[in-house]
Amino acid sequence: MKLRLISFLRRLSLLSSKKKFVNYPNEFAKLLTQKLSKLEKLIGFKIKDPTFYVKSLTHRSYSEFNDFNLRSNERLEFLGDAVLNMVIAEYLFKAFPNEDEGFLTKIRAQLVNRAALTACAEKINLFELMLVSTNFVNNPKGIQSIISNAMEALIGAIYLDAGLPKSREFIIKAVLEPSLQDKIFLVDRNFKSQLLEFAQANKLNNPQYKIINEEGPHHNKEFTIEVFIDDVSYGCGKGKNKKSAEQNAAQDALMKIGVVKKKAVNPEEINITGFEN
Repeated sequence: MKLRLISFLRRLSLLSSKKKFVNYPNEFAKLLTQKLSKLEKLIGFKIKDPTFYVKSLTHRSYSEFNDFNLRSNERLEFLGDAVLNMVIAEYLFKAFPNEDEGFLTKIRAQLVNRAALTACAEKINLFELMLVSTNFVNNPKGIQSIISNAMEALIGAIYLDAGLPKSREFIIKAVLEPSLQDKIFLVDRNFKSQLLEFAQANKLNNPQYKIINEEGPHHNKEFTIEVFIDDVSYGCGKGKNKKSAEQNAAQDALMKIGVVKKKAVNPEEINITGFEN
């Protein structure tokens, strides 16, 4: 591991003929060694080229304010996003042979959106391995974006270093399996869309959402919103922002009229023989 790291540092310093050779402090070399050692345990195989992984863990804030000649993970994020979407699409295509394109697209979006990737990254403590400016540590929203992007970048690094099979294995272990643990795999959470479909199918006017109450200080408000169809109240919901309160109001309305769409799947019943190969 240490020999690979030394080789990596040498290669990194020669990435461009226009850049001077960088003498990395012992503390920084030790830090990288520790992070990559932990990362190997996380991904479950030996790293061939540490370059990819250090880039995947490097946020732009760190690369811009340190003189270590490191590039950020943004390009790897782009690649990892494509690999992740392809693997998830393949999984859903094989797992749900009778569902249409619209269903598969909605479910893929649930599995790869920022909130889902953030939750997966938090479970494997990915943020602890990252190189990121301390300015972002106390910004919860910023951290969510950083670690969800790093999750995609890590997938990109695995793809370049070890190929698609290892990328698929990691995605199954770190993204798909956590989503299957609750046994209730899929729920259409766009309740506003469902309520709109209900109204249109029954030749009713579009739902109207009205704020009926606001509580709390400016930085921690709670909104209460009521949803009306043809001036009739159908449901009520609360949330920390208007968007979530509207979704909760729509969910309340759908539950009252009994049309909440839910797709429950036992993961043990999903037949995807050969998917992991």
